[in-house]
Amino acid sequence: MAQVKRRPSAPRATLIGDVVGSRTFADRRALHRRVTAALASVAENAVDAPAFTVGDEFQGAYPTVGLAIDATLTLRLTLAPHVDVRFGLGWGAVTALDEESGIQDGPGWWAARAAIEWTAATQQQPGMTHVRTAFRNDTGAGADPRAVNAALMCRDHLLGSLDERSLRILAGMRAGRTKKELAMEEGISASAVSQRAGRSGLDLLLAVATELREL
Repeated sequence: MAQVKRRPSAPRATLIGDVVGSRTFADRRALHRRVTAALASVAENAVDAPAFTVGDEFQGAYPTVGLAIDATLTLRLTLAPHVDVRFGLGWGAVTALDEESGIQDGPGWWAARAAIEWTAATQQQPGMTHVRTAFRNDTGAGADPRAVNAALMCRDHLLGSLDERSLRILAGMRAGRTKKELAMEEGISASAVSQRAGRSGLDLLLAVATELREL
């Protein structure tokens, strides 16, 4: 019987992520559980829900680049400040090599792999230590990787410059909490939250996230 050829899917946004410095965690089982719970929070809009593949690496796919980018921000804020993650995002066709096991291949995954390798190398360079996300698209169509990466590098730098309180406030604002509610939780005034949101770029980060989500 002739073997049926696997046809590539329509282009999709692929996501590969891993935990930065995972070997330094004393309780790696607890780390795995924590990241697994965070991955569940970004599964709703996925074509293939993000899940661990091997070691500390996880993979998933989304119908649009914007939704994949949005997932990276959600994961970073959910896991911060104690768990740091980096990402490679790609855009391209994906081929299912084995339907039962779910093994996939194709340009979409090759692009995401190239992106996360670039992320890992670039964050070691002076002045680039906050870089955590990169995007590759070799299809000649869709989102321009140069423009997307420029936005991602700026976003990552702002995120990496925030202290723990600002990260908590940003996560709360993103979840729809009011600044008054966040102020009560932090034991500070609503005015102080507003000042921090403006001074630290939290309002800007939310605006950027809204724009990037539409890609």
